[in-house]
Amino acid sequence: MIGVIRVVTFEDQRLLEEHGNIIAAKYGLDVISVCIPNQPYGIYNDETEREAVPKIIDLATRLEKDGAEAVVVSCAADPAVPELRGRLRIPVIGAGSAAALVARGLGLPAGVLGITTNAPQVVKDTLGDLFVGYAKPQNVTNTKDLLTFRGQQQAVETTRSLLEQGAKAIVFACTGYSTIGLADVLRRELGCVVVDGVEAEGLFAWYAVRTRA
Repeated sequence: MIGVIRVVTFEDQRLLEEHGNIIAAKYGLDVISVCIPNQPYGIYNDETEREAVPKIIDLATRLEKDGAEAVVVSCAADPAVPELRGRLRIPVIGAGSAAALVARGLGLPAGVLGITTNAPQVVKDTLGDLFVGYAKPQNVTNTKDLLTFRGQQQAVETTRSLLEQGAKAIVFACTGYSTIGLADVLRRELGCVVVDGVEAEGLFAWYAVRTRA
């Protein structure tokens, strides 16, 4: 069983389980999804990340005790991932590093699409010389903004600008783009390579579970 930690508070069970369902469908894994409390707009700056870290650590510790074989922190900033790797005995996977590592494997110049002012450092550092640039849709400041039609339209236009800068692949630096199914939209409308953070974290979770002795 894989534990998927959502870093935004959901009352809607369907939204809570969205990332886990993507991973389960794509990789055939058993998944349980949980979310941090009291953060309805998730992580969107340094302050909200600091607030979320102890909550993520608490949830991950509980998941390990409940028998999880790996924990996925479904956020492109990889919050609490370094701390958890020093505490837990099971693999801990962050969406940001997973997506950037997949992009490095493709070897294509990568544009990073996020919602924060700057690209998550873990994504930028992992991409290294493949990093072309970073952009966020206008008027999108947190993951809930992506659930609107306007937010989704602006995400497509922002992706177009990254491709015009020379990007050959688009890396999602917000897992909210997975929630709205943006990868398939971009692949269809713009014909570009897209590295979806949830798909990437699921790939590493699959390896973590399937390759255990």
